[in-house]
Amino acid sequence: MRMKSKWGKNSKTRTVADNASAAAFISWRIAQDCLLDLENEQYQTDSLSQRMDVVVEFVIFLAHLADRITYERMSSDERQEFVSTMVKHLARTHQSSMEEIDGVKDYKEGFINLVNERMSDYSDMPYDDEPSFAMKRYLGTKVQAVMGEHHNKWIETQVLEINAPNAIKQLNKALDDLYRPAF
Repeated sequence: MRMKSKWGKNSKTRTVADNASAAAFISWRIAQDCLLDLENEQYQTDSLSQRMDVVVEFVIFLAHLADRITYERMSSDERQEFVSTMVKHLARTHQSSMEEIDGVKDYKEGFINLVNERMSDYSDMPYDDEPSFAMKRYLGTKVQAVMGEHHNKWIETQVLEINAPNAIKQLNKALDDLYRPAF
């Protein structure tokens, strides 16, 4: 998947919030690409809500990775602003998408609660310059639970061995591009 992940060459300095919003947009696109890849591999989804649940699992995984990746690049306050802004942007995107699928009501609270739960779970797992096997496997089990019975036996392996590594690579490149000077 090709996507723009570099800022233009104008002289404007990008804020932490600017980069967080861009990272959220890119993460959402990566998550959608992961879903499409699963479907292209014949893993069946039965509804738009189920498709959204798969995207959400990937998005939360990517948001957690963005937090881990920025740990050494930012001060504690900047990192908190980055993650908070990123999650708020993702929550707005999720809200908008779910309104199109299931009608107008509040989806943000449930999304934020799930983000907090998953972030807590991921934070207990090892991370040494890249996500551990445990983190990728946990993502696989969560996607497997969302996908249901059809091809349920193999989806965890697909996510663990193919989708998660591809998503990680794309996120790393995007974050490097966002923080690389434009000149």
